[in-house]
Formats: sequence, C-alpha cells, structure tokens
Amino acid sequence: MVENSAAAASGPVPLRPGILLVDKPQGHTSHDAVARVRRLAGTRKVGHAGTLDPMATGLLVLGIRSATRLLTFVVGLDKEYLATIRLGQTTSTDDAEGDTLDTADLAAVAAVTDERIEAGIAPLTGDIEQVPSSVSAIKVGGKRAYALAREGIEVELTPRAVTVSEFEVIEIRRPEGFVDVDVRVVCSSGTYIRALARDLGASLGVGGHLTALRRTRIGPFQVRDASTIDELDVESALLAPADVARELFGALDLTEQEAIDLGHGKRLARELPADHTGPIAAVAPDGRLVGLVERRGASLRSIVNFPAEESA
Repeated sequence: MVENSAAAASGPVPLRPGILLVDKPQGHTSHDAVARVRRLAGTRKVGHAGTLDPMATGLLVLGIRSATRLLTFVVGLDKEYLATIRLGQTTSTDDAEGDTLDTADLAAVAAVTDERIEAGIAPLTGDIEQVPSSVSAIKVGGKRAYALAREGIEVELTPRAVTVSEFEVIEIRRPEGFVDVDVRVVCSSGTYIRALARDLGASLGVGGHLTALRRTRIGPFQVRDASTIDELDVESALLAPADVARELFGALDLTEQEAIDLGHGKRLARELPADHTGPIAAVAPDGRLVGLVERRGASLRSIVNFPAEESA
C-alpha cells in the first residue's frame, strides 16, 4: 500500500520515446499542445517540429524523450497547407487576427477577375524571394520580429529564398466587398503563407490577408493520421522512432554485435544500399533505433545515437 501511494505521488510513469501527430485546433497555441502532451506523457522532454499560429489548425509533429532528436530532420521537410486568402483588405499581421489597415473600394475589388487571380499567383510559384511577415518569429538584433512589432518598432526583414512548388486555386467566392480565394499550397520549410496572401493582394492592387490556415502535411506525415487534443491517447498514438526513421531515411538492419558496437561509438564496415545518400536509420535486431549513420570514408559513422534503455 505504501509503495502504491509513493508511485501515485510521483506522477505518471514516463512513456516510451516516440513521435506524435497532433491536429491542433484553432485558438490553441502550439505551446498549449506541448504542455498537454507533457502532462499526459509524464515527461518534460517533449519538443515540436515547427509551430502553428493560434489562428491556424492542423498538423503538429511532436517528439517525446529521445525521439526529439529526430525532430531536427523533420523541421526542414516540405509542407502542405489549405488556406483562405481575402482580397480587398490588409491587416497589421497579414492575417485575420491583426488590425485592419486598409480596405479597397468596391470597384477595385470587382475588377479582380478569376483570370487576374491566377495570373497573380504564377509569379508567387516556384523558387521565389519572399519577405517574411513583420510578425514572424525571425530574430532581429536578438529579438523576435513579432515582439518588436508589438512594441511599435518598425521591422524591415530581408527577403528569403523559398520554394512554392504548388499554389493551386480550389475555389473563388465573392462575399460583399471582398474576394475570398481558397487555395492549396505545397512549399519549402520557412515559407510564410501569410506573406503569399499579402503579396497576392498587393500585386492585384487591392491588398490581401489570410483568414484561414490549415497544415495538412509535413513531409510524409498527414493530418488525417493525427489525433485531436481532446481525443489524444498518447501511448496508443505514439509512432516508434525506428518506424519514423525508416520512413524518413530508409534503414540498415544491424546484427546484435553491430548494434552494440555502434552504441559504443564504433564505426561500421558496411555498405549502404545502392544509390543511397545522406543519413540512414540503423536498426537493431529487436527493432529499436540505435542511431542515424552516414558514410565517412570507408566506414559508417553515427551522427545521432538513441539511448538503448529508452528505445527498448
């Protein structure tokens, strides 16, 4: 009885490491989702592979315990979004949460035809230079741009190279005084969908901002496979680190001795699969992820190790 009381007082037993897919609701911050998972998982070792604004919904990829080491490789994957761009109005944040700065006159908005919208999207597709939103998380002089903006300090951000591989119009609607454009965007990491809305509106001469945003994919991870915050069962939803690493990098199946050697920092005298470049997941016979390895000279060297006691 004393042992049970002591266990209860110490809180939940930390779960095994893994990757968790969460469908963030509107109005919640990414930090809210991380805090919820920390409580449910019984550990503070929870990280994320890219936040979403409170207004946005959709996919968050979270890592628990040693699986957070995989998040570095998830952050840079391409992403897919569904969004609604409102043409005819600009805001201070380039989205619906900001203050209205300017509203175009009805004649100018009426002149924005479907053909002009498609023509305006074309230059925003492909490899482009994009000026991030002034309320982005980019650091300027050691402070986040959004923090400076809140202090009333004007921030001038430099253009960044991004890739918008797909910018597809799904539907165009025309509520009173505006044009709402539902779009699907596939883009590189670091692309600001709010900036696309701003730049499309500017090119059409009527201004624009984002009214809805949903992230539907990060690399191979789909929002349809994610759990909502309210329905989240962390233990059953966890993806094993080895399974995620196989999906991201391919895998090299080790012998038991190779798994021991790699865990001790030794190099492996192994060949990679034909045409494989970059890291590859090294998986022990029992299915645990030993590490990520890459070729260095004539042998394979670990670039990330995973603790055996956590990954078992």
